[in-house]
Amino acid sequence: MAQIDNCFPFELTEQISRFGYMNHTNRAIALAWFAAFNAYHLEHLLNLYDHDAEHYSPKLKLRHPETHGLIKGKEAIRAWWQDAFDRLPTLKYEVISLTANDYRVFMEYRRLVAGEEDLQVGEVLEIRTNKIIASRVYHS
Repeated sequence: MAQIDNCFPFELTEQISRFGYMNHTNRAIALAWFAAFNAYHLEHLLNLYDHDAEHYSPKLKLRHPETHGLIKGKEAIRAWWQDAFDRLPTLKYEVISLTANDYRVFMEYRRLVAGEEDLQVGEVLEIRTNKIIASRVYHS
């Protein structure tokens, strides 16, 4: 776990440590997820996911209505995030809270994009054998 935690700026590690006990492996996966996302390290981000992972997002539903908000597989997830990184070069996520158990992590964070109103987001990562098998995003 220390190897994953070293991916983070000190401030984020300090912020996360105040949230108390939780499944440490899944906590580390969530922290690695934020570090990779905020650094736009697409391959590091995708390495956290199972090959057949699913991702649901209301923004996906808006941009690609034919998906009904759900995409399946790493290649579809890769295309979605690459598009987001290309369209939104200032996109960052700021952790508000994390709650983890043996099978999932609930992440609450603020979505920050220059020129857009901040958006509070809830996301659930379903995790099995140390890989994310599904992610679901919730916001208004």
